[in-house]
Amino acid sequence: MQGFNVIAVYNVKADKILMCKRRKDPYKGLSNFVGGKIENGEDGISAAYRELEEETTITKEDITLTHLMDFTYYLDDCYVEVYVGKLNKEIAVSGNENDLYWSELDCDFFDTKKYAGEGNIGHMIEHINFSIDKLLI
Repeated sequence: MQGFNVIAVYNVKADKILMCKRRKDPYKGLSNFVGGKIENGEDGISAAYRELEEETTITKEDITLTHLMDFTYYLDDCYVEVYVGKLNKEIAVSGNENDLYWSELDCDFFDTKKYAGEGNIGHMIEHINFSIDKLLI
C-alpha cells in the first residue's frame, strides 16, 4: 500500500495556514496542503519533515509536527497521513514544485472548486480546530 502525507503548517501567530496551488494533476489549479509520497522503508514522520523541507524550505528546527489523523483508501491501495504544526519563528517559505501562499483561516475550505481533496481540507482544518489548544501551543 502506497503512503502519502499532507502537512498543515500554521504561521507563528497561528492566524494563517500555508497552502500550495497545485501545478499538476491530480487537482491541478486547486489549493492544497504541502506533502508527498512516503518512500519504501521510510517512517511517516521522517517523510513528513523531508517533504516539508523539499517543498517549502521549512526544516525540523523551524516546526514541530504532530501526527493528527490518517485516511485509508482501500480501493486505491493507498493511505494519507496528516500532520500539523506551527512555525516557531518567522521564516520565508519558498518552493519550486507548487506556488506557496499563506491563507487566511476564514475561507470555505470545503469548496471543491478551490480546494483539493473532495472536502478533506475542510475536514482536516475542522479536526485541527477541535484540538487547537493541544496542537498549536
